[in-house]
Amino acid sequence: MNVNNLIIRKGTQQDVPSLLSLIKELAIYEKAENEVIVTEEILIRDGFGEHPLYQLAVAEYEGSVLGIALYYFAYSTWKGRYLYLEDFVVKEEMRGKGIGKPLFQFIVNIAKEEGVKRMGWQVLDWNEPAIKFYETYGADLSSEWLNGRLYFD
Repeated sequence: MNVNNLIIRKGTQQDVPSLLSLIKELAIYEKAENEVIVTEEILIRDGFGEHPLYQLAVAEYEGSVLGIALYYFAYSTWKGRYLYLEDFVVKEEMRGKGIGKPLFQFIVNIAKEEGVKRMGWQVLDWNEPAIKFYETYGADLSSEWLNGRLYFD
């Protein structure tokens, strides 16, 4: 594979099947396969409806989506508007081939173009390859914040 032929672009509604496939692949990798309840219909409604809740970037090679970055803008009372990277995943068999870096850089560039003061995401403490990847960017991977969640049926 020639990484120079990799296309990084904004995602479209036509990318939703690939998006859902990669979401499920990530859930399997994170040992949470049964947690995924989102469907293509929900992803289309929430990302491509009248008031999109998320945006999407894709890494494409020869017509195949090899990676996705799903992000949205949120608000910090300390910093103002910021970009939150909800999911960032490259197909398992394509990891380590130079796809993640241009895809991540695409998101970093969007954050800078939007003038946000912060970009955030989560990474599991056992995901060493991802931690090392983020550290190459000088990311602050703080362990002092705990995640709080409520789930509703």
